[in-house]
Amino acid sequence: MDLADWSARPRPVRAPREGCYVRLEPLGHQHADTLFQAATAGGAEDRFRWLFESAPRNRAEFDAWIETASASSDPLFFAVIDKETGRAEGRQAMMRIDQAHGVIEIGNIMWGPALQQTRMATEALYLFADHVFALGYRCFEWRCNDLNASSKRAAIRFGFQPEGLFRQHMVVKGANRDTAWFAMTDQDWKRLCPSYQAWLSPDNFDAYGRQVRKLEDYRS
Repeated sequence: MDLADWSARPRPVRAPREGCYVRLEPLGHQHADTLFQAATAGGAEDRFRWLFESAPRNRAEFDAWIETASASSDPLFFAVIDKETGRAEGRQAMMRIDQAHGVIEIGNIMWGPALQQTRMATEALYLFADHVFALGYRCFEWRCNDLNASSKRAAIRFGFQPEGLFRQHMVVKGANRDTAWFAMTDQDWKRLCPSYQAWLSPDNFDAYGRQVRKLEDYRS
């Protein structure tokens, strides 16, 4: 692969990204009310089990986190807004932004109950990937604790390819983390992007928002 003309890629834009079902907005205090509700809803401990931070114990603690996270440029946090309700129902970040080599990871994902296993979550991932590759990045990564089986299943469903296992990669919350590494390349995205667009089409969902065909079906 000839990269003689390669140059560093621009940083991701801190600006809203609009989809059919969700809007991604740069994280800010305006999202705190509904995002706190999403973060502390039933099952919070399970949602935060694999994240670097624990579930917020109170609003003051959460507001302090929002202040720090919203000021960060890497990770670069976005709130996931349900366009139908206008509520921030989750958050995600672009991180380990490597402009020189054209690599970005999606991480710090907290999708609340209203987003989990819905077309909104898939579209939130799609909007990140589409922006990353539109900027000319070569690789989009997904990493998780190797014990996190649901995250690994999600990575495969989204079209990421397994790249290997980094043993004893981190110490998180007082425990060892072996990191499972997944990635999609710019060449992968040429194949994956049309399948996302077809799956996200309103025609692929019934009146209750249930899919007609699986995302994987559009790749076969």
